[in-house]
Amino acid sequence: MKQITQILAASVTVLGLTAPLTGTASASPSAHGASPALHWTDCAGGSLDPRQQCATLKVPMDYAHPGGRTIDLAISRIPSEKPAVRRGALVLIPGGPGGSSLGDPSGKGQKLPQEVRDAYDLIGFAPRGMAPSTSVSCGLDHADLAVSKLRPWPAPDGSVTGNMVTARRTADACARNGGELIRHISTVDNARDLDRVRAALGERRISAWGVSYGTYVGAVYGELFPHRTDRVVLDSNDDPDPTRVARGWLAGHERGVEDTFPDFAAWASAPGNPDRLARTAAEVRPLFLRLAARLEREPIPWPGANPEELNGNVLRQTMLDSLYNPGRYPALAKLMVAADKGTVPPAPASPPESVLQNVTAVGAGTLCNDVAWPRSAATYQKGVDASRKAYPLTAGMPRNAMVCAAWPYAPRRAPVRITDRGPSNVLLVQNERDVATPLSGALRLRAALGDRAVMVTVNSTGHDAYLANGNACGDDTVSRFLATGERPEEDVYCP
Repeated sequence: MKQITQILAASVTVLGLTAPLTGTASASPSAHGASPALHWTDCAGGSLDPRQQCATLKVPMDYAHPGGRTIDLAISRIPSEKPAVRRGALVLIPGGPGGSSLGDPSGKGQKLPQEVRDAYDLIGFAPRGMAPSTSVSCGLDHADLAVSKLRPWPAPDGSVTGNMVTARRTADACARNGGELIRHISTVDNARDLDRVRAALGERRISAWGVSYGTYVGAVYGELFPHRTDRVVLDSNDDPDPTRVARGWLAGHERGVEDTFPDFAAWASAPGNPDRLARTAAEVRPLFLRLAARLEREPIPWPGANPEELNGNVLRQTMLDSLYNPGRYPALAKLMVAADKGTVPPAPASPPESVLQNVTAVGAGTLCNDVAWPRSAATYQKGVDASRKAYPLTAGMPRNAMVCAAWPYAPRRAPVRITDRGPSNVLLVQNERDVATPLSGALRLRAALGDRAVMVTVNSTGHDAYLANGNACGDDTVSRFLATGERPEEDVYCP
């Protein structure tokens, strides 16, 4: 989940957050009540490719009442670089929930090979609820915006009592401050918005590159609108289990950490590593567990951080964040070295509080509106107890109670079941070792899609495979599919 994510986390890294960008234009209805025309103009905000344009599209807040209140979606594009060979539009579906792809045509879109940039207009957007689209906020207390609070880490003794209190407090705040819109933020709403974007672009079909939570949005879109899809890439894939949805994604972290931590341990014990923690990889895991236990008993003050102490759960959350990308391993190692000496590094930088409020509210709305979560503390306590025993690195967090345990609204519809009905035009790409969207969950999405999909499994570590933490074999396979439509005849492994 850049990323699950989300309140599976509220950090910029985890959620794939981009800086808010917006256009100055608005959408206006076209004649005969057809799709609204998009009026493109320069985007506000710096550090953008000068070719990027922005527009605003109005969509129904409630698709059950499409003639009622509307909300704004901010959309961006960089047109095809070779109009003579243009195929259509490639929509960049962000992770999260709580991520935005509004800046992605200027960002990761420019990593696409030339033949892909020639073939497509690159399309980004800020999903409903995300600024600068019509936005929401739960108005949470500052302390409740801590990532180690939003992730439901149990108390040191494993109790979930405090988590249930936090869930009630944050759910009450979202109900009080989130307005009507927070009830209409869900994956199905996102998929329906995406089809409004398609229509407004004037495209009969769209191609898509969905990452992390974006893979679930892409899969749901393909289920609801199968014949409006062209070439679909799903990268770092969510388990589509319709009985659990985000509960399953959260639970997947215990497996994801087990898959990924050995890679960190090998790095942290390598000779010549200036941040080396141990002589052998086998020593790193017990070292981490001992340090977390000690910090639970003796937290270290950490001025400027949220919370303002380094405790066991903050260390675990740092571990989880660091396993998203091997480039972040040094940050975890340096924190462990400092904590072992009873000190801390400078407090990590944090996005503006208004951004965290927005990300958190969108995450809460999506996760809690998609599927009903259990309300019983006993249910979570049983799961946490079992998880702590089987997966000590994650200390029971993946089976614990989030804000959804006290969400005041019932889901407005049943989750979409992903099936094998539809065109065979989906390519999944998945790293073997992915802390946020583990291979086990990706295989379930692959099985659900059946003959509609093939899957490229990449022998690599980290979240986000294509053009990020994967390898050349996987990247070349995806690029070839997007540029030419050529797809492997069967699932492949990229060593």
